[in-house]
Amino acid sequence: MMKPYRLILGSAALGLALLVPGFAQAHGNEHGQAKASIGGAQVAIEYNRPMLKGRDLGKLIQPGQIWRIGADAPTTLESDTDLDFGGTRVRKGKHILLARCVDAGHWVLIVSSKSAHDYQPDAKLAEAPLELKQASDPAELVTIQLSENGDRGVIEIAWGTLRLVGSFTPAK
Repeated sequence: MMKPYRLILGSAALGLALLVPGFAQAHGNEHGQAKASIGGAQVAIEYNRPMLKGRDLGKLIQPGQIWRIGADAPTTLESDTDLDFGGTRVRKGKHILLARCVDAGHWVLIVSSKSAHDYQPDAKLAEAPLELKQASDPAELVTIQLSENGDRGVIEIAWGTLRLVGSFTPAK
């Protein structure tokens, strides 16, 4: 009597083990990572890269909306040193990066303690302006680059023909 029960239980466990990784990758978005040393600070951004698939960014991201800058999971910024975004000190550690389209042509980068889904204004740790640029070569996948320019860290976010560029410094 015990053998059929064990067979059913074993089969169910095996089936579940095979399905769980599929759920984790259900959307199939590529993982992205950007790393740089900025004035001695080790900084990393982790994100997932959705595809544009012919969609119109102007319809996807409306003025006033918070954008999670990626897919599936929050985009994170991690640093081993305190950083300064727009005059506000952000403690070292791991935080969530968001962007907000203030109005047509004006964007800000938000460092937050909460994801876009749970975002409240009191979750904002810092905010810094993003310069909007248009590119002639569209990026099908969200791409984030992190680089050093003098004593500043530069974050560039690309999707479609949209290019958002912001900066920060290691805190003094």
